[in-house]
Amino acid sequence: MNRLSPTLSRGIARVTEAALGPYQSAVIRIGFAGTWLLFLLREFPHRQELYGPSGPWGWNLAKELTDDNHAFTALLWSDGQLWFECCYALAILASAALLLGWRTRTASLLFMVGVLSLQNRSVFVGDGGDNVLHLMSIYLVFTRCGQVWSLDARRAARGAAARARGEHVPADRVGPVLWAVLGLALGTATLTGRFHDWLIPALLWTAWAALGLWWAVGRRAAWREPRTLLDVIANVLHNGALVVIMAEACLIYATAGWYKVQGSRWQDGTAVYYPLHLDYFSPWPALADLMSSSGTIMMIVAYGTVMVQVAFPFTLFNRRVKNVLLVLMMTEHAVIAVVLGLPFFSLAMIAADAVFLPTSFLRRLGDLAARARGRLARRAGLTVPAPRSPEESAADHVGFSA
Repeated sequence: MNRLSPTLSRGIARVTEAALGPYQSAVIRIGFAGTWLLFLLREFPHRQELYGPSGPWGWNLAKELTDDNHAFTALLWSDGQLWFECCYALAILASAALLLGWRTRTASLLFMVGVLSLQNRSVFVGDGGDNVLHLMSIYLVFTRCGQVWSLDARRAARGAAARARGEHVPADRVGPVLWAVLGLALGTATLTGRFHDWLIPALLWTAWAALGLWWAVGRRAAWREPRTLLDVIANVLHNGALVVIMAEACLIYATAGWYKVQGSRWQDGTAVYYPLHLDYFSPWPALADLMSSSGTIMMIVAYGTVMVQVAFPFTLFNRRVKNVLLVLMMTEHAVIAVVLGLPFFSLAMIAADAVFLPTSFLRRLGDLAARARGRLARRAGLTVPAPRSPEESAADHVGFSA
């Protein structure tokens, strides 16, 4: 019992004192926001057919379905063309803001609203990656994913540097205005009975109130204890959400692998051959024919896919084996993106896999990106600030910023 108490205390302290995995949470933020943004931009010419009020899956059909399953979608609040265009534009802007890490807390909420609104509007649009994105958009709301690699982190670092030099830092005005506007919109939607279920409005109202409380406490230098309590709650939510994201990724691979084991085509090693010869999954027929010309290669790919997916959740406690399987899975998804023409499914899965990437690798990747940006900036005659650590930036400690 005496040995257990210090261990338990250290575990509680680790979970409550800091938001763990700042680089992992940042890379999944960038990955999922970038995936959704690219999808929306690619489908912009076809947005009417996919999600518009006069598309094949009509407004009345979608309304009837959501009335039955209580799925949230703001697109069904009106059947007007202007409302649809505004919602689609909001989804694009929210994805870009989350990708860049601008007002990350608010952007993550708007990103979730955009993803749920579009995907629940037309449930037959998707390739499997939409299910992952659907879940991750909700999980990201609970993370402090703007600690590094974000505009929020850069703004916080500049503010901290200015205060260290004794300079006056002007109060944040954008955050309160954004908070007030979104509160007015949320209140209008609630009072007019737009929500069919209580879950999404409860989450949005709770987040809205928490952002206001965070800002109010942050303005009072003497309120250290309430600020510490809010930090602890935010850290626990972040760390819990990160564990859920990891568990979700493991569950996806484990179930996919075990279902494949039960399939006769996977058992005889021919399962990979058939999708390569479907017109819908053959953007490069010559490449598909080249890959499927060898039965041995097809069998190795089929068996290898099953073994990697089944084994991955059991390798998380062995870093070297986990990293090897992680590379294999990301490579597999990259091949699927090119050969089968499923880029957004592959990007979503690679973004989910990125939560397991080692911190040392992500930091080196960030340093390389910073040096590349510095070289480009010097060629353009601009000045780029040196990259800072997450401890230095402390992005989540600035009002509405993170």
